[in-house]
Amino acid sequence: MAAPKRSSSEGRTPVARHGALKSRHPFATIFAMLGVVLAVFGVSAAGIAAYNLWDATQTVTANAVVLDEEKPLPPSLGAIEGGVNILLVGTDSCEGENAKLSGACMNGDTEGERNDVTMLVHISDEPRRVTVVSFPRDMLVPIPACDKADGSGKKISAMSSQMINASYWYGGLGCTVDTVEAVIGNEQITIDFAAAIRWTGVINVSNAIGGIDVCVSGDVNDNNTGLHLTAGTHTLQGVQALQFLRIRHGIGDGSDLGRISNQQQFMSSMVRKLQSDAVLANPATLFNLATTAISQVQEGQLVLSSGLTNPTLMVQIAMAVKDVPFEDIVFVQYPTVYAPGLNGSASSRVLPVKAAAEELFNALAANQPLTLTGEASGGNAIEVTGEAEQPAVAPTPAATDAGATPAAGEGTDAAAAPTDQARVELPSAITGQTAKETTCTRPQK
Repeated sequence: MAAPKRSSSEGRTPVARHGALKSRHPFATIFAMLGVVLAVFGVSAAGIAAYNLWDATQTVTANAVVLDEEKPLPPSLGAIEGGVNILLVGTDSCEGENAKLSGACMNGDTEGERNDVTMLVHISDEPRRVTVVSFPRDMLVPIPACDKADGSGKKISAMSSQMINASYWYGGLGCTVDTVEAVIGNEQITIDFAAAIRWTGVINVSNAIGGIDVCVSGDVNDNNTGLHLTAGTHTLQGVQALQFLRIRHGIGDGSDLGRISNQQQFMSSMVRKLQSDAVLANPATLFNLATTAISQVQEGQLVLSSGLTNPTLMVQIAMAVKDVPFEDIVFVQYPTVYAPGLNGSASSRVLPVKAAAEELFNALAANQPLTLTGEASGGNAIEVTGEAEQPAVAPTPAATDAGATPAAGEGTDAAAAPTDQARVELPSAITGQTAKETTCTRPQK
């Protein structure tokens, strides 16, 4: 089957592994990271009335993608029990306001919707660690048989080799979940929740956190995204944040691998901001962000699996990561090598390096701390400039601010007890950085 351009519908009838209720198009944008990493980790500036929250939640639930075996919620606003795996997808929709944000959309040379950003957020059980694995959009992988994205109930046949970002085009968010689980290939790592966001949703959610500091080591000028930054540190939000997350041609070697590294710099800076501002320890603030995410569902810029439609769950997930040390918040790329091109020419397609990936996922399944041995960037897009200082652990605000009682063990100044587990040195084929490392983006030469 030929590789697709795009498709715009999403939704599936509930079936065996990953059914989906007929839903709105999953939200798109190259940087799904923002939308739900923020919804899971972040903060919103505005609250919402109780009735509006209830009404919004009904809308979200009615349009949610259903993943089976979703976990029951604990009875309070304490951290969620056990580990959690969340798939975040950013799609390249040209619908509505999103069309104005892409030259390709405005030129009319695109069709449909693909998952151009695909990230697995792995939050471990105690001791808590966070690992974000980015899957390159150009990676050639098998795609399993999936329900079609048009809601017809018909299936697409399994394919032996397609770019991973075709999975959304073929079968929506549920198909992307199935594809990523197959690529991971570890029965102990299954996806509990999923979300997809479009460009406009990324802008709105980035505005909710008030800007993220990023560094560029030289002037960056990219006419493809419209981003122009002078050398130094900049605080980005809104359209500029989206441009920074989308940029590829103006940085590193101009590849999608370099773009992933740039996104990792943004996410790392975001995590440091949220921990230093004690956002993750404040249930009331987290509820505000959750309602912002819900409003994006109503506006057609975000799609959530059914479990994530509950604002309480979002808060509980965030509470699980509020005290994770910076060195145990790790951003990595799924390891790849470039595929051979036709007649010896260069190719932008990449192939998975399964042996190195297996070591990564085995370590995650065993909840072992990770040590990176590879380069910070697969596309020469960032350089490490220093290390960030871990903020002091702040007391958890009284849960009465959010209308609930804290769980046992919450609300203390004590950080999680250190462990003596041996760290696993990941293969050098795996690139990435930790939240402890401060990095700077290199302009394209």
